[in-house]
Amino acid sequence: MKVTKKGALSLGAIAVASAFVLSGCQASSDDGGDKQASGSLTVWVDAERVDALQGAADAYTEKTGVEVDLVAKDNATIKDDFIQQVPTGEGPDIVMGAHDWLGELTTNGVVAPLELGDSAGDYLDVAIQAATYDGTVYMLPYAVENIAVLRNADLVPEAATSFDDMIAKGTAAGLAQPFVVEQGAEGNPYHLYPFQTAFGAPVFGTDDSGSYDAGDLQLGSEGGYEFAAWLASQGKTGTGVFNTDIDGAIAKQAFLDGTAAFWLTGPWNVGAAVDAGINVAIDPIPSPTAEAAQPFAGVKGFFLSAESKNKVAATDFLVNYLGSEDVQLELFQAGNILPALSAAADTAASDPIIAGFQAVGGDAVPMPAIPAMGSVWQYWGVSEAAIINGEDPKATWDKLVADVSAAIG
Repeated sequence: MKVTKKGALSLGAIAVASAFVLSGCQASSDDGGDKQASGSLTVWVDAERVDALQGAADAYTEKTGVEVDLVAKDNATIKDDFIQQVPTGEGPDIVMGAHDWLGELTTNGVVAPLELGDSAGDYLDVAIQAATYDGTVYMLPYAVENIAVLRNADLVPEAATSFDDMIAKGTAAGLAQPFVVEQGAEGNPYHLYPFQTAFGAPVFGTDDSGSYDAGDLQLGSEGGYEFAAWLASQGKTGTGVFNTDIDGAIAKQAFLDGTAAFWLTGPWNVGAAVDAGINVAIDPIPSPTAEAAQPFAGVKGFFLSAESKNKVAATDFLVNYLGSEDVQLELFQAGNILPALSAAADTAASDPIIAGFQAVGGDAVPMPAIPAMGSVWQYWGVSEAAIINGEDPKATWDKLVADVSAAIG
């Protein structure tokens, strides 16, 4: 099996532009596309995505007369630059970013609601959930990313049916370390979250709109304590499956060397495994309970500036161009991350690796974007690391819940 490489779908920028010009994709002008619009749009994008979007920008200008200026930005600074510039009347009409920025962006009043209309139903459910904040859609999603289990199919031919079965299968294959997952001295709750959710212990509950509710902290639920006890049983004083001495680099090397048959990680690590000649299969995350193990989903997309002087054209460009199957596949080629548009996701899933991540993503839940999540990350990982290293699970989890509750206020 191999990862779909850039260029495999043959959707170059020129082809995208041609497809738009010839298609029925409509601008907002009454005559369906005469160049009666005016003005321009500035779009800030990750520097690695400019080429993938150039065809759509050119096609939009050809169709409407509205110039689209794609500005390459450093992904490490794009959010802060956007927050700082929008209130001054500067900055772009549209910015590319991650859904978990939404709490900060809405608090600062720098993004406007986005009218997707009926097209909202064309996206993966988790993508729309992530694009929604307090019941309002603010983002045009283009990619969904989640972790899954990479399996060395030559060492273990069949997927595991449960967490215990995974360990048993790896042990039967003669491996002292059947399964690896990144932790490190301060833990890594992102990678352990699927197991926590299997005990019915999400971080936060949700309100009637489906949005996360900062006032409903679920870490202290019965399931949270059950997860803590299980985590202890798999740590230093138990089976030793979880180990804070194993960081990302060590976990990766164990899988590449064939000393581990199962690796819980994301699509960003698949290429290295394939290049190493490993026969990689992508499996659901095996649950330690009868319930599904639900990983976090990170969703990437585009936001509309609250101060855009050309919101009608910006919305048109977002919904009808950046939300098209052609462009979503172009963006997929640029990053090998599952497209958010369902039709594009199904096309990309002709690659079994992508199909595997798509299947696991069906159980994924959006990473909370609410500001209160910052208070969770502060204490969560170190608490889990302490439990793995033999600290009392109940007392440690009690302290985690108390610390987070106090920080949220």
